[in-house]
Amino acid sequence: MKKTDLTVISCALPDADRADLLLELLDADSFTPTTWQDIETGETRLDVFLENADEADGVEATIRDAAALTGLEVSPTRGTLPADDWMNAWRRFFHIEHVSERVIIRPSWELYEAKPGECVITLDPGMSFGTGRHPTTAACLRLLDAVAHGDMTRPVLDCGCGSGILAIAARKLGFAHVSGFDLDPDAVRVARENAALNGVAIHFEPRDLVNNLDTGAVVLANILGPVLIRYAAEVACAVQPGGTLIASGILDSLYPEVKKAFEAQGLREDRNILIGEWRSGAFVKP
Repeated sequence: MKKTDLTVISCALPDADRADLLLELLDADSFTPTTWQDIETGETRLDVFLENADEADGVEATIRDAAALTGLEVSPTRGTLPADDWMNAWRRFFHIEHVSERVIIRPSWELYEAKPGECVITLDPGMSFGTGRHPTTAACLRLLDAVAHGDMTRPVLDCGCGSGILAIAARKLGFAHVSGFDLDPDAVRVARENAALNGVAIHFEPRDLVNNLDTGAVVLANILGPVLIRYAAEVACAVQPGGTLIASGILDSLYPEVKKAFEAQGLREDRNILIGEWRSGAFVKP
């Protein structure tokens, strides 16, 4: 295989309504899946683009296992794609987007002149950087924008930082002290690279919720709903008294259970946002 070729793992999804849930289940792994729908046939497909072909067997197995958890049976296939073709495809679909009142996502190849007070995040997607278009990320950014006022020396902690987009937004919105962590060392590496791309200083490190000793006046947790319920005590402990937790990655049907779990830890819901089938909430700690 040529050095410039990417390995493509692809499969049809028999139930388009479950595509988002499957993406969330795969989000904790070390690769980034994408889904798309053929307008003519209505078929929904999932694709994963890999720079290292040796990872293909493991990725295929992970997709099958995650799909089974959602009640789907899939048959992944494997192919190749020149890296240049992949990037050109990205450039056709990824454009400047106003995610919240002040947060703008800008691909590195497009120019944008920021208006006073706007927070512009520059992205070069590469193979693993999210664009902020997923409802859970967009909701987090809107809730973060809403709390970015007053004492901007308040520390911000991003639990499960992933690509770093939320922490970067916090820093660009004016918070002076921002840090983050993720269980996946590759995610931490990508987050550091993207913070550098945006010219912001953020401390990222690899660890998990159980071993987190840091706290924040604003805590960001864009994690799966079941994980938020299981580790509600650990997440709540990360929120400083008088602080705010922004929790996302929650299917609307599961949100009441997440809310109940955080209320049991002494937090109170301040507001919530529903985008599609995903609900995100802001909780305050007395």
